[in-house]
Amino acid sequence: MHGRRPTISSTKGVVAAAHPLAAQAGARLLAQGGNAFDAAAATAAALNVVEPYMSGLAGAGLATCWIAAEKRIRVLDFVPRVPQSFPVERFTKREDLVRGPLSAGVPGNLAGWAELVRAHGKKPLGDALAPATVLARDGFPLVEFNVDETNEHAPAIQSDPALRGEFTRNYLRGGNKAAAGRVLAQPELAGTFERLAAAGPELLYGGELGQAIVTHLKSLGGYMAMSDLEQVAPRWKDPIAVMYRGHSVHVAPPPCEGFQFLLTLRILDGFDLARLERNGADHLDLVYRAIRLAAGVRINHNNPPPQELARLLGDEHVEGLRARVRGGKPISGPTEQWMEPAPGEDPGHTTSFSIADDDGNLICMTQSLGSPFGSGVVVPGTGVCLNNFLYWTEVNPKSPNRTAPGAELPICMAPTIATLEGKPVLALGTPGSYGILQTQSQAYVQYLDFGLALQDAIEAPRARLLDGQVVQVEGRIAPDVVAALKARGHDAQSFADWTMKVGGMQAVAVDPATGVMTGAADPRRDGYAVAV
Repeated sequence: MHGRRPTISSTKGVVAAAHPLAAQAGARLLAQGGNAFDAAAATAAALNVVEPYMSGLAGAGLATCWIAAEKRIRVLDFVPRVPQSFPVERFTKREDLVRGPLSAGVPGNLAGWAELVRAHGKKPLGDALAPATVLARDGFPLVEFNVDETNEHAPAIQSDPALRGEFTRNYLRGGNKAAAGRVLAQPELAGTFERLAAAGPELLYGGELGQAIVTHLKSLGGYMAMSDLEQVAPRWKDPIAVMYRGHSVHVAPPPCEGFQFLLTLRILDGFDLARLERNGADHLDLVYRAIRLAAGVRINHNNPPPQELARLLGDEHVEGLRARVRGGKPISGPTEQWMEPAPGEDPGHTTSFSIADDDGNLICMTQSLGSPFGSGVVVPGTGVCLNNFLYWTEVNPKSPNRTAPGAELPICMAPTIATLEGKPVLALGTPGSYGILQTQSQAYVQYLDFGLALQDAIEAPRARLLDGQVVQVEGRIAPDVVAALKARGHDAQSFADWTMKVGGMQAVAVDPATGVMTGAADPRRDGYAVAV
């Protein structure tokens, strides 16, 4: 009747995820007596099945959690270290690590799912894996987004003789193309989930599954060792936070690169955005300038120690950045890495979801395989597709951020939880590689400054900033606004009205007075919110 998605609300629990079947899997765990931590593992595992190009048990990620029993926010970091034998001296540019066995980083997602359930769940891990097991065994019908993503990226993987066979057998069932309505079953992945349910994560981290991964990678010329898998240990950490419009916004600490997002909010908190025309040139110019400045700070101060991070987010430094925003002089600079990315670089394939339960827990989790289908390496007999997170290392010999073997891996994710007067009120996250650190601030402005409903804030047009002065703006921004941005020094380029280049945001808001939970999901992906 109103020409928009209905509001999804509940007092029992809500799951907002990038695919309806994954959101249903999480909601099923809640309905069966599990809590948000159980539902997070179920949602994550189901996404492995229905969006195999975005995330999976061999990926990596972060979860920001309001733990109701402890009345505090904690971050679970399940991004493993770089392999000890990573031969950084062999590479001079990240394009050398786009695909194949050399790009495969150590799997961390499974360890993260298991730790969420172990530390705070109500159900055994096997219960959380059960919905994904059924989906993988019985199959699910492909829809348009599945088809587009698979067919867009399959040719590049199939062009590599070492990757073609297993990839084609697992995701195209021996054919050449995906097609809408075709049922995709992944029986080998179902078997892997069944074995994990019985044996636990040790099957991967030192057991039979881990040995299969190491052996296959070495047969292809890779360098991951069993010792890399045995050292995987998800870490609970305290978050870092800044104030924005009276809300305390929390993300993971370094080496997570989410502090760029917080710095953007700190800069914008010095401006009265609400008085400006929403989506007008003044609003967007301020936001884009703040984003580009914050990106430059993150690139030049990557993985800062606590004292340096406090300085970067502190009043004196932030006020200097605000002065540059006010100054009106065009701002140019990198947005991704110290090195200049290659033209046409893939924006990264990741997924984020948010969950609330009636115990008061709230979780925002972002996980990824890196690029679409990660490294493209599918381990025979397992249905497991390995990530390509070593593509996100810094291998330029001249860079001050050059990656060392065994080092912590800085990662451009920022799953957030915001509190108001000490109570959790919002979980919001998005995929999008380095765009994650840009687009979440744009949504926060729509929600907190302009007062849009959560679903409307997610649907509002966004932009992706690239190196130099390039800003790719969704086509729903008026042409005269794009022209005005160009006049102010932005190389503003209008592109598709709706595009996942600006993310696929999923969020849950909680009313602290009533306990009502409201989910919102991004139509740029197959996002859906499901209530219990």
